[in-house]
Amino acid sequence: MAKTRETSSRRGRRFNERVRPRKYTKISAEDIDYKDLTLLRRFISDKGKTRSRRVTGLSRKHQAQLGVAVKRAREVALLPYVGEK
Repeated sequence: MAKTRETSSRRGRRFNERVRPRKYTKISAEDIDYKDLTLLRRFISDKGKTRSRRVTGLSRKHQAQLGVAVKRAREVALLPYVGEK
């Protein structure tokens, strides 16, 4: 009498199996380097904030590398802490 649920065939893919395309940019490099300013500037907003994963479409690994690279570039004064007005 109990109905069996077939969520995968009824709904297609499950929520955690969803593949998101990289919306903002595609990264060909495996590691994000803090000296590559053209790459880092694509992920920083006008106010100087790092864009979120939802906006950039990066993986968790690349987003973590991006955060470390931006912090290092700011420490060495390659990037400003505050955006331009």
